[in-house]
Amino acid sequence: MKVDILAIGIHPDDVELSASGTLLRHAAQGRSFGLLDLSRGELGTRGTPEIRRQEAEQAAKILGAAFRETLDIPDGLFVPGPENWLKIIRVIRACRPDIVLCNAPDDRHPDHGRASKMVADACFYAGLAKIETLDDRGEAQEKWRPEAIYHYIQDKQLTPDFVVDISPYFHRKMEAILAFRSQFYAPDDEGPETPISGKEFLDFMEAKARVFARPIQAQYAEGFVFSRAPGVKDLYDLI
Repeated sequence: MKVDILAIGIHPDDVELSASGTLLRHAAQGRSFGLLDLSRGELGTRGTPEIRRQEAEQAAKILGAAFRETLDIPDGLFVPGPENWLKIIRVIRACRPDIVLCNAPDDRHPDHGRASKMVADACFYAGLAKIETLDDRGEAQEKWRPEAIYHYIQDKQLTPDFVVDISPYFHRKMEAILAFRSQFYAPDDEGPETPISGKEFLDFMEAKARVFARPIQAQYAEGFVFSRAPGVKDLYDLI
């Protein structure tokens, strides 16, 4: 299924936390998007891979994703290299996105930076015709390289290269985040405490969105960084 945007995270909920408002905004403008979780999040302190899969499916419904796929790249123990690049390449070539959103290049969780580089490399290799991959029917896939890769900002407060106004979509973003009930705050929850399980983390999410929005005089925004400066055809696109 061809989509305009493919949003990738190493863990289920990475995309919801950092880029789901942007996806909602583009969906409202008629753009399609898919979600790709590279791992099942099996090393997480709370929940189980099966619970997180169910939560991820619910979040995808809330966001209106065209699809959500999960690869079997090991959580935490993955090594960027041909085996994992090929898994990502197959998805890129199958859905042919113009834009890929992926993990932060530098963050508190070491998986995020490694996944960021792994996805960027896979996007490049997906455009090389001599790298052969097969689709689900066993047929050869055509090469495809996304036009742009943008890295969403996660826990570490990186300086954004650009921000996206998500003010009308912030509350739906939070609804998608809270679909991951095993991970985030709920008044009746008795699970072990983690850096993201308390109410203060949800307060942080709102505060961060407000900080990103301040320079553009909006209420809520999400921030992104890029490794290649984008070109614009119209200066008014930057307003």
